[in-house]
Amino acid sequence: MDTILVVNAGSSSLKFELFAVGTALTRLVKGQLESIGTTPHFAAKNAKGEQVVNRSYSSAGVPDLASAMHHVGAWLRDQHEGQLVAIGHRVVHGGPDYARPVRVDQHVLEELERYVPLAPLHQLNNLAPIRMLLERQPGIPQIACFDTAFHRVHDPLTDHYAIPARYFAEGVRRYGFHGLSYEYVAGRLREVAPDIARGPVIVAHLGNGASMCALRDGQSLECTFGFTALDGLPMGTRCGQIDPGVLLYLIEQGGMTPSELQDMLYNESGLKGLSGISNDVRDLLASDDVRAALALDHLVHRISLNAGALAAALGGLEAFVFTAGIGENSPIMRERIAKKLKWLGTQLDPARNESGEMLISTADSQVALYVIPTDEELMIAQHTLGVIT
Repeated sequence: MDTILVVNAGSSSLKFELFAVGTALTRLVKGQLESIGTTPHFAAKNAKGEQVVNRSYSSAGVPDLASAMHHVGAWLRDQHEGQLVAIGHRVVHGGPDYARPVRVDQHVLEELERYVPLAPLHQLNNLAPIRMLLERQPGIPQIACFDTAFHRVHDPLTDHYAIPARYFAEGVRRYGFHGLSYEYVAGRLREVAPDIARGPVIVAHLGNGASMCALRDGQSLECTFGFTALDGLPMGTRCGQIDPGVLLYLIEQGGMTPSELQDMLYNESGLKGLSGISNDVRDLLASDDVRAALALDHLVHRISLNAGALAAALGGLEAFVFTAGIGENSPIMRERIAKKLKWLGTQLDPARNESGEMLISTADSQVALYVIPTDEELMIAQHTLGVIT
């Protein structure tokens, strides 16, 4: 049996999924090793959702990503027979040169390392397992699948900033992210509502990282993300849209160094910064602190503002789709957002929303409301298979 491994490496976690290659890709196992270097915990489930490993380690037992790769790799070899034919990796930033999945060699790896400053929370960690495996198992194809690639079909008008044109040629442009998620959701919408999928649709990927994308006929027209994964909506710890003058002020008058500013914008802002409590929506919903309410109200407000802009870019709207952690699992947040979008013609069905149905709008809603769970890992596996075949 041939298999494809999908890897999504973060700063303190290693997520993975293993797929069998046949007439269709079949998920065999899904798991992660989290809290690397602090309280490492390894858990995985099989295709039936049954837990097949639940193991904790000392901090010294899994001190870094390399040791996490070793533990996960050893467990996979012990538990699953078959021939590993390729490894697919989520890589957040493909820059201006990579608009589709690509097999990674040393040259490609060096090119992708140039974009680490544009996605400091993700890029370096995404590339670390690729670098390790190129050294240890160079014969196994490794495929980089980019979160920016789905948006590379934009009209240049969409991706320009109003700064001197020479910077666009240097790669300073709007890229957009969460593309693997949007690509998967666009495909699922074509399956469940093909007529709607051909029209103007907004997809809201709402998780610890949050963004929105305007789609027409399953193609990206606009995205709230820009040059980096800081722009657009406020997120768990990221600021979202901000006046560049604020940054100049913090540097010139506040004396902040670029490193300090980067840390604040990526790690201390967003819901965490506004509330002073948590970056987790569940914690904020459970709190009676006025700062928690402010953070959630701010998120809903910014989603509604961006929805208006995306609807304008589309010239209308036929559907609004919720996906990712908050979008899929929080009926309360879906209700709050739907109320703010009433001016666009949304009518939420409370019973459908609470029960977690896919279609959560009323029959007479002018704009259909959907909840479509995303599956970036399956998207990566499909792309990986496409590159090697």
